[in-house]
Amino acid sequence: MATRAAKPGAKKSARPRRSAAVSRDTRVASGGIEQSVKKLEKAIDEIQTSLRKVERQIEADARARIRDLRRDARTQLAVLKAKQREAARILENASVAAEGSWQEVKQSATTVVSDARRIAAASVERLRKVLTR
Repeated sequence: MATRAAKPGAKKSARPRRSAAVSRDTRVASGGIEQSVKKLEKAIDEIQTSLRKVERQIEADARARIRDLRRDARTQLAVLKAKQREAARILENASVAAEGSWQEVKQSATTVVSDARRIAAASVERLRKVLTR
């Protein structure tokens, strides 16, 4: 597109050139698009607000869940420590009561453990046979 060169001596107008007249349909369409853009902007704002609210709720729920889990863990740990103290007390009492018969206590424990191992091995073997079928 070639540009027109100004004629020598021609005055430049003080007013900018007016663009061609815009049709009524074009103005209506333009207004409708502007309204749609504003509605879309409001919808985006609502979504962002809702997301922030949901995130805060999720975080609060997670903090509450963590507190509950920690409380449960402390309770279970206390129970385990009590069991440990009880086992240590029983062992001490057994050693005092057994005095010279430690060998009998050891033999009894060995028998119980070996029986448990034998039963576990038999169970594993049965499961292997079932899986290979």
